Amino acid sequence: MLAPPPENFTQGPFRLVWLALAVLLIGFHIGLIFSGLVPNLVARPVHMALVLPWIFVFAARTPRGRATGAVWAALGVAATLWIASNHSALSDQYGFLEGRVQTGIAAVLLLTVLEAARRAIGWPLPTVAALALGYGLFGQHIPGEFGHSGTPLASFLGTLTIAEGGLWGSLTGVSVGVVAIFVIFGAVLNAGEAGQGFMNVAAAAAGRLTGGAAKVSLISSALFGSISGSASANVASTGAITLPAMEKLGYPKRLAGAVEAVASSGGQIMPPLMGAGAFVMVELTGVPYTGIMAAALIPALLYFFTVWVGINGYAHRFELKGLAEDDRPGLRDVAITSLFFLVPFSVLLWGMFVTGVTAQYAACQAILAGVVLLLFNRRLHVVPAEVAERVERACLTAARQVSMIAAIILCASIVIGVLSITGLGVKLTSLILSASGGMLWPSLLLTALACLVLGMEVPTTAAYVICVSVAGPALIQLGLGPLQAHLFVLWFALLSTITPPVCGAVFIAAGMIEENWLKVAMTAMALGVGLYVIPLGMVANPGVLQMAEAPGWALFAGGRMALGLGLLSYGLIAAHGVLLRVGLVAAGAAVVFAGAVVA
Repeated sequence: MLAPPPENFTQGPFRLVWLALAVLLIGFHIGLIFSGLVPNLVARPVHMALVLPWIFVFAARTPRGRATGAVWAALGVAATLWIASNHSALSDQYGFLEGRVQTGIAAVLLLTVLEAARRAIGWPLPTVAALALGYGLFGQHIPGEFGHSGTPLASFLGTLTIAEGGLWGSLTGVSVGVVAIFVIFGAVLNAGEAGQGFMNVAAAAAGRLTGGAAKVSLISSALFGSISGSASANVASTGAITLPAMEKLGYPKRLAGAVEAVASSGGQIMPPLMGAGAFVMVELTGVPYTGIMAAALIPALLYFFTVWVGINGYAHRFELKGLAEDDRPGLRDVAITSLFFLVPFSVLLWGMFVTGVTAQYAACQAILAGVVLLLFNRRLHVVPAEVAERVERACLTAARQVSMIAAIILCASIVIGVLSITGLGVKLTSLILSASGGMLWPSLLLTALACLVLGMEVPTTAAYVICVSVAGPALIQLGLGPLQAHLFVLWFALLSTITPPVCGAVFIAAGMIEENWLKVAMTAMALGVGLYVIPLGMVANPGVLQMAEAPGWALFAGGRMALGLGLLSYGLIAAHGVLLRVGLVAAGAAVVFAGAVVA
């Protein structure tokens, strides 16, 4: 994740420069939605040019890092703007470089993307991309079926850098046209009072219940996660409020941290936004975003239901209290602050489901509604200094988050481009099919393991894109529907947020609550058992994904899975006696996977 810049680097004249760059970035991406068709070899390189200064200079933490970052940014911006300004001529080259200058520009672009990803999220993903590039350049020397026949250097580099593949392929198009807009939307909501509105609604709804503080954390994280789409950001924001509240009421620290980590991880599967992975899924599957939202709704609700059952189990075991009346908001506060997210959400959903505009166009309308709400504080007063601070925070946050996701997607695009050029993706798919004996369930388990391992090293979106590019065709060939296969991979790409040895959401929550991270992780895995079971349940009960086509059947399948998941969670957490616990877990699994037996 991009580190915050030194304080003195965002003050004085620098502050105005960065604010102007943020406004330019936001204006460009919103303008694309309203401006009609812009050539892809213009929009996508300009997108990269706008994000590079934020990665290389704004996020640099040392003078040396800023100096080298400025050089990288200058080279990258020059190369991308050259692509944009020469797009017409490049389109006639069909991905074949002409001359040393173009080869040099291609090399600069690829190296800049690798370094940008390294600075934004660390070594693992750019290492994978560099290995992919190495395979593309030298794979013809590998003996056996995993070698390739070789591709001319000018064609290989050109396909990745001057054609609408590789860096400028469909994944980058998603980053430009959809992800950026929804990230801006989330930043606008977060800069205002929407976050407090989430907390107030959650506290009013669940604060008085047994284990109320944990349930407040669950509900608020589900709501907040629906606009942040990031488990880490979710833990850091809602956890700052919910973790001290749980600790004050005497909740075990490992439980408090686990609740926050598990609840925050669910944000990336909770409609309406679901994080960047859902928007990438639109491009890869061809399913409209509204269709993905409808399919994802019941599984997401099942996930949070399972966590709720687990919290109940812990609440009875430890006699956990609800929030004191003085700590619960009044109805007036709830009503007012909830408007700060209900109004933009209503505009978004109205645009998508009633007027029938595209998701990104509806998001632009919702952004405008959110900007108007930035004028008001939670007392519905307009204080110019507060308005300026909220607008500035929205712009800077949007620019930084768009840039980080762009760095991930551009780097992942290199991997996808190499898989396509060399045919490695087909070979890996064949390997999965042969290793599983051509059977679906072994293939699912192999894919789940690959998602878990890859997700430990790279962000969820990148893990999903890479895994689904390799394993998705195999799963579809074995009988899964495209959306079913993609949701399966997306869910398992999330496992690493709570599963040791690398579990980002757990690390953050454990640090905030000052508890041993392994204790938090073990509790989180029990609470978050739905994250392991529900993706497999979606395969056994495909009807649960058919909310749009057959809502009655989807609700029936969801109800059956809810019963099984409830038994599983209760058996793992609340039941006493080994035999009873084993019996409940076995019964829960039997109910969840009954659909597979019937099928």
